[in-house]
Amino acid sequence: MSSESFRRGLRLGAPLSAVGFVLSLSFGVLAVQAGFTVLQAIVTSALVFAGSAQFAALAIVSGGGGIGAALGAATMMHSRFLAMGVALAPSLPGGPLRRAVEGQAVIDASWALASRGDGTFDRALLFGTTIPQYASWVAGTITGALLGDLFGDPERFGLDVLFPTFFVGILVADLRRPRARVAALVGGGIALALVPFTPAGVPVLAAGAAALVGLGRSGPTGHRPAEEAAAA
Repeated sequence: MSSESFRRGLRLGAPLSAVGFVLSLSFGVLAVQAGFTVLQAIVTSALVFAGSAQFAALAIVSGGGGIGAALGAATMMHSRFLAMGVALAPSLPGGPLRRAVEGQAVIDASWALASRGDGTFDRALLFGTTIPQYASWVAGTITGALLGDLFGDPERFGLDVLFPTFFVGILVADLRRPRARVAALVGGGIALALVPFTPAGVPVLAAGAAALVGLGRSGPTGHRPAEEAAAA
């Protein structure tokens, strides 16, 4: 694993971690307001580490929904990681268990930044980009859960627009890559078309399914020579 790529990932992840801190701070505030204990809010962020899934589940719980419905919504929001994991797998060394463990480092921004644009991924950069974002996500939740009374309603600060802006930024970055342009346009178009008519999570699920279909038709990509994989 390249230490240079890892350090570059840390540098790329630093500004993203600032955004994550603000988002997770709002989650910590809202979770405690919804009835979570401080510990429950922090553990949720530490184990789930996925803002869209956490906020979707929180919205259902806050509205009186059950745990089953909340888990279902979170699973649907997470569905995009199926396609992302399939694409990443050939760039990870070792057997299925090791790849599954290393795959826990996948989050949207890190996955996009680690893509080399040729179907392969820079594993070291992926890890480096994720580490500061994870640390800030947990730290933000701790801050919001403990000091929520000082912030009141997070939406009055306009924090509700950060998530869509964040994902639009990732989409724009993919549109600059010729190999990713068609998938980005199709996936973004499907999600955008379904947003007004379907429950939260369905647009992401449909876009992810389209990505899997496209990946299956294009055949396996991203396999590195055995010598390179061993060196990693």
